[in-house]
Amino acid sequence: MAETDGSVREPHGPDPDEDGAPMGGDHRIDIAGDASGTVIAGNHNVVIDAHGSTVNLLPPQERPRPVRRERVALVPRRQREPVGREADLEELEGALRGHGVVQLWGPPGVGKSTLLRHAARSLEPGPDGVLFLNGAHREPEDLAQEIFEACYEAPGYAPTGPELRRLMTGVEVTVYVDDAELTPERLRLLADAAPDASFVFASRERSLLGESADLELRGLGRAAGLGLLERELRHPVPEAQYAVAVELCEVALGRPLLLLRAAGLARPDTSGEITLPRAAEIDGLVPLLFDRLDAAALKTLHLLATLRDAEVDPEHVGALCEVPDPAAVCGRLAGLGLATVTERGYRSVADVLPEVRRRFAEPVAVDRLCDHFARWAALATTTPAQVADHGRALEVVAEMAERRGRPDLAVRVARAVSPSLAESLRFGVWGRLLDQGQNAARQDGDTTAHAYFTHEKAIRCLMIGRRVVAAVLLAEAVVLWRQLGDNEGVDAALNAQQYTPPTPEAPPLGESPAPGGDPGGDPGSMTGPEPGTTTPDPVTTGPDISADPGYDPGAGFGHDPGGSTGYDPGTGFGHDPGGSAGYDPAGAPGADPGRGWADQGASAADPTTATAPNAATHPGADYGAGQGANPWSAADPTSHVAAHSSGAAGTAGTGATAGTGVAAGAGGAAGGGAAVAATTTAALWASVVAVVLGSVAALVIGVVVYQELSSGDPTNTSSTSTSDLSSPSPSAASDELAGVWQDAGGNVFLIARSGDGAYEFKSQGTCGATSTVKVTGGSGRYSGTMPVWDESTCGKTFGDARLSIDVSSDGSSASVEVTAPSDGSWECRNCGSQTWARQT
Repeated sequence: MAETDGSVREPHGPDPDEDGAPMGGDHRIDIAGDASGTVIAGNHNVVIDAHGSTVNLLPPQERPRPVRRERVALVPRRQREPVGREADLEELEGALRGHGVVQLWGPPGVGKSTLLRHAARSLEPGPDGVLFLNGAHREPEDLAQEIFEACYEAPGYAPTGPELRRLMTGVEVTVYVDDAELTPERLRLLADAAPDASFVFASRERSLLGESADLELRGLGRAAGLGLLERELRHPVPEAQYAVAVELCEVALGRPLLLLRAAGLARPDTSGEITLPRAAEIDGLVPLLFDRLDAAALKTLHLLATLRDAEVDPEHVGALCEVPDPAAVCGRLAGLGLATVTERGYRSVADVLPEVRRRFAEPVAVDRLCDHFARWAALATTTPAQVADHGRALEVVAEMAERRGRPDLAVRVARAVSPSLAESLRFGVWGRLLDQGQNAARQDGDTTAHAYFTHEKAIRCLMIGRRVVAAVLLAEAVVLWRQLGDNEGVDAALNAQQYTPPTPEAPPLGESPAPGGDPGGDPGSMTGPEPGTTTPDPVTTGPDISADPGYDPGAGFGHDPGGSTGYDPGTGFGHDPGGSAGYDPAGAPGADPGRGWADQGASAADPTTATAPNAATHPGADYGAGQGANPWSAADPTSHVAAHSSGAAGTAGTGATAGTGVAAGAGGAAGGGAAVAATTTAALWASVVAVVLGSVAALVIGVVVYQELSSGDPTNTSSTSTSDLSSPSPSAASDELAGVWQDAGGNVFLIARSGDGAYEFKSQGTCGATSTVKVTGGSGRYSGTMPVWDESTCGKTFGDARLSIDVSSDGSSASVEVTAPSDGSWECRNCGSQTWARQT
């Protein structure tokens, strides 16, 4: 764990007010003390440091030897037995006996989590034990690491993908994963990490078609629904209220969440008899419950709603809401169906947010949130595991700071938590916070923080096996550290560069690269030797590391999304790092430019906007699916223009830095080359480098699309009006695919209708080669194929990958999946899933 003296240094910050919250101004942070620790990831021994981590290569004989635990018992907290689920539990038990993977699915509020927890505690575990995990906002790599740590004694060690599978072979545990809202490919990736384990995934929808036993969980029957009401009332349903209770069960479709709320509203009449709410009030139970809450409960819900779908430990509720017994308050809210309890704390139920926004004009102050979490992360008593458990809350808070025009606060939070996240070995959430911190540092003009985040992103890429991306990031870090005159940072980056492939040589300062790539040569040669020749890898010289079964030069665990061309290494495939699919990161249709709760679209769970069936049958609808909005967004609708003003359409993850005067270059490091000024030429050069170093072209047009959008010079941002990129489109409220979209890496591109009723966009490959991608479909679901480019030869493709696009119900986002052929004839390293956000 991080060892610090618990102090922070704020050289430019004002004195805090009486609540401990800064009152504005230039607010930055340096972590004082020795915030450091040592971890081992694959073959790399990494010393985590708040200034910049260092890495060394471990010979095989010095690597950890994990010790298998005799038995695993990581079960959820004890709870009351679910009512009326005996048959479902029996069916789940039978499915587990006959299949290695079971998917439990059903709509929000139907009781999946309750049944899953009960099953984890009551069903016969696997021969080697049982684990219960929460998969919300977590990558399969992080979940696999958690499974490994539960089964093996190996503190501070993350094995490579092949080594993990070798160690987990023969380990017969039963793994229950709640909130497993992952794509089918990523669910398979997780299951493959423990080949002999049995998995039960709980999710809203069935996705593993034909690959698992599936169990749909429906609402309770009449008798079970009445039994739940009586248990919550602690009293039999009065005869006079029996018909009302039956009608409530029917209108609620047997959803336990709605029945909990109805029981919470029951009150004695003048004769002392219990009176239930009428069935007609089923859509308006939340406001009625709010009317009965005390101040402590309302303040708690205000905080939970501000943090959206993030869990927080009650200790943070107590500190931020000044509630004397926060655990009891949170427990009371969970009992009323207004909050959800998880192993990591409590979070708000999605459909509570509209009522919170009606009662509170503003979310909890962002400066207070940032100050609290930054100081908490720096405490010597805060463990890396606790910081990782609050990863989603930290993401939300940092994002909120950026939206409010306080990138300095986002930098403060991200930098404060980064060492602990690295030590936790949860590379997914660490990467997302590094990404947020780097973007915020650019906005704030904080070159020191920018150098730090770039350096740490490179170290992370090394730790997960993405050595090519690490090489480019380290080259940029060397330049940044040298500009700052920071010799310690330069030395750390140069030391790490010896474990990466040589970076491509950049053009001299002020010169443009030759069209297509490397000036005076074949751009394809930038990736290495001519076909058929080999070059010694600096990582594999010396001890015979490549022969070791634990060494995975291509990727740490499966494929690492961080290495993809066109988006940042800190951003993983899967869920959108900024939030669920429904959140528009900047200027979504209907965005409120003010500073309050920005209602950017009708929520499917909002009783004032949803139809009665929706409100009744989806009481716990996910924020991303239901809200379609960042509740506190104060984003400048033009803010995303700056991110693309270089004309390179955002080459995040490649080392291009348009706003700081630095682009990717070796900076005299091993495998070096010259630094390149961050002009449009350098940004374009970095884009070419990214394309050549990547495996598959990003799903974007890149500079071609940007020119088309701006109708002019790609470097002329003034030719693109604010309305061009942020105005609502008529198609934004439907499943129409045509329009301007932004992918996970910030690349903006256009999808247009073709004459035959299909849709088209362009895919850019090596050396700038492009091809037209055509998709067909309707009702929000589209499919097609896109080329997979040969990274070593200009303009050559290996074949086609399958592309599927699912547009959200409000049209503001799309879930995108790219999959390689199943025949194994070639490997698509960058295939996977990501989220697109509609711009117009």
